[in-house]
Amino acid sequence: MAGSEELARHWRYPELPGVDLLWARYIRKNFVRHTHENFVIAAIADGVEVFHHRGADQYAGAGALALVNPDTPHTGRAGVPEGWRYGAVYPAPEVVAGIAAETTAIRGTPGFVSPVLDDPYTVRLVHQVLRAAEEGNALAADTLLRVAVTRLLRLNGGPVPRREVRTAGSRIAARARAVLEERMADPPTLERLATELSTSPFALLRAFRDVYGMPPHAWLTDARVRRARRLLDEGTTPAEAALVVGFTDQPHLNRHFARIVGVPPGAYQRERKNVQDPSPPPLVPSDVWMNRQLSRTGVSTAGRNRTSPWSGTPSGSESPSDCPGSPSG
Repeated sequence: MAGSEELARHWRYPELPGVDLLWARYIRKNFVRHTHENFVIAAIADGVEVFHHRGADQYAGAGALALVNPDTPHTGRAGVPEGWRYGAVYPAPEVVAGIAAETTAIRGTPGFVSPVLDDPYTVRLVHQVLRAAEEGNALAADTLLRVAVTRLLRLNGGPVPRREVRTAGSRIAARARAVLEERMADPPTLERLATELSTSPFALLRAFRDVYGMPPHAWLTDARVRRARRLLDEGTTPAEAALVVGFTDQPHLNRHFARIVGVPPGAYQRERKNVQDPSPPPLVPSDVWMNRQLSRTGVSTAGRNRTSPWSGTPSGSESPSDCPGSPSG
């Protein structure tokens, strides 16, 4: 992998509503156990990422995708000394559900079956979505995102089982979560929370981990970062957001935010704020670029020297020739 500096850019493109975008190169980054409200579609360009998911370590190398459904606890770290370089899109559940309803036969809530899929074709599509977004090419970004999500759902999609609260332990965990959400800035101790719910601390701890995949204190940190992200998107300063969600100060927020989101809150907010600025003109003329996309139905190799400094098209990027969303190829 060329270069040794860790870099990341987390942003939104206004022409892709409901989708977060990320370029990143990490070496020593260690993501703590956390969740996302959106889907994670991470396309590995170089190196190896290891992430703990549903009780086991998963390995995603170059040409593979790390796929995580919403609200699913997972971690992330380098699997090789040189780290990993990737591009990721984070579509909201309603975005994926809309695509699934239009292009697949999946019944119920759609999701990914396996957390790792070896598919260089879709890896290239994801990177082209990101490049198109950077270039202000809305038609290309939207088209390629839909093709990529459709392909992933056809190759590795299925209905996600609904999590129903049935047992007494599950009901206690759900009540504990509601208390923590309501009292996020001043949460009770585990013992006090258990007392309020008429149970014991260890019974509550066990039930909460069984339902949400992490202990209450880890879940609370994750929830605080989620809420902080929303506040930052609304224009709240990092220092103010830290206090609102219950962190002691901005450095406290910075530490946890970077370990979950991958970038500091200040950098995160600056990139999100930039979506209000006028988009720069495409580096590749839209009509020519899209004609090539539609005729070859894949990833163009034109303009390769204009790739983002954050990532770039993965190696071996010949344009695939199958139909949009087709699982073949």
